[in-house]
Amino acid sequence: MLSDRVRPAGERHHATGAGTATLPVAPWRLFDVQVRAARRLSPSFLRVTFTGPDLDRFADNGYDQRMKLVLPLPGRHGVHLPGGVDWYAHWRALPEAERCPIRTYTVRAVRQHLAEVDVDLVLHGDSGPAGRWALRARPGDEAGLLGPDAGYDGEHGGVEFRPPSAGRLLLAGDETAVPAISAILERLPLDARGRVLLEVPDPADELPVVAPPGITVDWLARDGGGHGSRLLPAVAAAAQRLLSTGGPAPAAPIADVDVDRTLLWEVPTPSAPVPVYAWLAGEAGVIRTLRRHLVADRGMDRRAVAFMGYWRQGRADPA
Repeated sequence: MLSDRVRPAGERHHATGAGTATLPVAPWRLFDVQVRAARRLSPSFLRVTFTGPDLDRFADNGYDQRMKLVLPLPGRHGVHLPGGVDWYAHWRALPEAERCPIRTYTVRAVRQHLAEVDVDLVLHGDSGPAGRWALRARPGDEAGLLGPDAGYDGEHGGVEFRPPSAGRLLLAGDETAVPAISAILERLPLDARGRVLLEVPDPADELPVVAPPGITVDWLARDGGGHGSRLLPAVAAAAQRLLSTGGPAPAAPIADVDVDRTLLWEVPTPSAPVPVYAWLAGEAGVIRTLRRHLVADRGMDRRAVAFMGYWRQGRADPA
């Protein structure tokens, strides 16, 4: 998950008797940003382009790199987070009226030479602080991006797409996974093969994507149906084709996950090539069902199935 080794924006040096000394660079930092543009991509997607004085230092790691959007408190300018390794615990301990809202998203694009970062947001009404902010986002609006610092010489964390070097891919998710899967596709090698299944609310939510020629991308519009109504049967059909070996798949024991009590998040790294590597993300209950089908029903090695519950139906968005 997100590293807690975060240094507040601007905290780079401290005065000593001998002058100014450089502090160690943390993997993540808070970037103070403003909205440069907010563009509606489709009925359900909004692309927000952020700019800031030091976004040229925002690391361009690609794939499903996570970051956190920090929103200002109502009626206030700028954002603030506690510093230090225990910043998250201190943030949680703040009174709600003093706690800047935080939401997790995927980095859609980084343009260091322009000091710009794109984040694609799913629009789902104004029931929460992120939804309200997104619907009203205008150029000049202030915010913060908690993300990877390019000055850190090491692995930043927050990238969960780690497939083996060989085999086919099965990428599947709902609208909340569309930005991550779109960014993953852009970084795949040209000889990659596999299937991508994207369930979205509306037929008009199909977005342009760039993918290798061996990757088939299918958009599945719920069009009023329930979450998973299109994704579940599509993944089952794709798995049957990708995993077909001429005989029934062996049943694999798998412990169920209580999505109301446990974070649905497991990202194994296969130690050897596997026939199929699956990356699943979206609503936790749907993803749990997909994982069970692939491992228990289709006999996939659980070490070849990465699954992430990005959100839970009926629950507030996690920070």
